[in-house]
Amino acid sequence: MKFDAKTTVGIFVVIVAVGVLGLLAMGVMETGTVLMMVLPALVVFGLLFLFLGVKHGEYRAVR
Repeated sequence: MKFDAKTTVGIFVVIVAVGVLGLLAMGVMETGTVLMMVLPALVVFGLLFLFLGVKHGEYRAVR
C-alpha cells in the first residue's frame, strides 16, 4: 500500500473519528467534554506522532 498525503489524512481522520465516536457511544463522558477536550487532544497527539513516524521512516529509508 502506497501512503501518499491523501491516504494518510484519510486514515488519520478515520482513527480519530472511531475514537471519538466510540467514547460518545459508550456514554462514559458528556458530549461536550469529548468534543472540547478529548477530540483536540487526540488530534494534537496524532499529529505529533504522525510527524515523528514520518521522520523515523525517512531516517530508516536512508540507512
